[in-house]
Amino acid sequence: MVAKKIGVISDTHIHDLASGARIAEALLAGPFADVEMILHAGDVVIPEFLDLFAGLTVCAVRGNMDPPVSGIPHRRIVVVNGFRIGLIHGWGDAAGLESRVLAEFSRDAIDCLVYGHSHWPVSHCRDGILLFNPGSPTDKRRAASHTVGIIEVGESMDGDIVDLDSTGFVEGV
Repeated sequence: MVAKKIGVISDTHIHDLASGARIAEALLAGPFADVEMILHAGDVVIPEFLDLFAGLTVCAVRGNMDPPVSGIPHRRIVVVNGFRIGLIHGWGDAAGLESRVLAEFSRDAIDCLVYGHSHWPVSHCRDGILLFNPGSPTDKRRAASHTVGIIEVGESMDGDIVDLDSTGFVEGV
């Protein structure tokens, strides 16, 4: 089985498409240079930002800051190399966020849950499920760095958080 590399992003809060284009270009030239797919866990704000990843499969969900755009669901399941990845934004206080988003998929067999909302990067397993929050490339809030994520899916699934501050990414956009 050929491993697939997925770029994972959330909480971009794009307020103008020009800055969104700079962000997408920097990601595609940097950490997302060899990804085959993008997962966006919500709070895009301007849905056209997703179009800037043309040529890649892009799966997104709607966050609490997103307009109700047709075709962008609240939650979804994406299957990659036989692994089921739940994708949701999240809501409410950061305390208890993981439990709330996991409960949304309690009737689904998933191998990974990608979520956002807290802007806090997370990559760990809980009850056999990879829980993955890429943080935010544009608004780190209380996190140590601006971040995105990479998930590699082959015979197994692994998730890595990419620290963008160490690359000069934020200054470039």
